[in-house]
Amino acid sequence: QVQLVESGGGLVQAGGSLRLSCAASGNTGSINAIGWYRQAPGKQRELVAVISNGDSTNYANSVKGRFTISRDNAKNMVSLQMNSLKPEDTAVYYCKAVVAISTTQFQYWGQGTQVTVSS
Repeated sequence: QVQLVESGGGLVQAGGSLRLSCAASGNTGSINAIGWYRQAPGKQRELVAVISNGDSTNYANSVKGRFTISRDNAKNMVSLQMNSLKPEDTAVYYCKAVVAISTTQFQYWGQGTQVTVSS
């Protein structure tokens, strides 16, 4: 089992920055990849950024060059630095961890943190 707690959301003006953090606990040594997803009202949840155990990263095209994902294994923490924020970045941001055991994948989600970007 893995528990995830997000923090750092809030209200910011367009062009501003926010830093989200996700603290992982439990069986963190079994995490294969961890990342951020977001869900805006009336829309499906979508990938924002993910980082694997090998530190390879993947970003949604809409955030490339503006967002940076990083992890601190010693602190069991993953962060998302969000710069040049746009109103369309407004959403609830969720942290997700993937644990692969043999051929089975388990997904764990945090409770989410609201990010609101005003124009």
